[in-house]
Amino acid sequence: MRSAVVLEGLELTLDLGTYAPGDVKPDAHLLDMTLTIDPALALVPGDAMRHVFDYDPLIAEIDRLARDGHYETQEWLMTRIARACAAYAVIEAVELKLYKRPVLRGSDGQGSGTLGVTLSMDRAELDTLAGH
Repeated sequence: MRSAVVLEGLELTLDLGTYAPGDVKPDAHLLDMTLTIDPALALVPGDAMRHVFDYDPLIAEIDRLARDGHYETQEWLMTRIARACAAYAVIEAVELKLYKRPVLRGSDGQGSGTLGVTLSMDRAELDTLAGH
């Protein structure tokens, strides 16, 4: 049995990248995240928060990190998000995808494509990242 908390398409408010005149500046930066957790936190004995993983504080921390000043790279923000995940012992593994859209604009002015980075880490790798 496997259980996960899944977040898809969270639009982050952030200042990311440096763009020259004429460069395509993204309209949005998005995060997909899958957190593997103990199935006992999903298949629960009752309807109470004490039985589940409360992911709201983690989402609030990700939002805070995204708003925490200018980022040159997606990779640095992703590293900081991975460190935030590492702080939660109940997270057994994490898969992150941080991406932007659009990548190109056509002659009609419409944008297309997404571009991003992905990262997958198990608990041992999260512990190493957290310095444990």
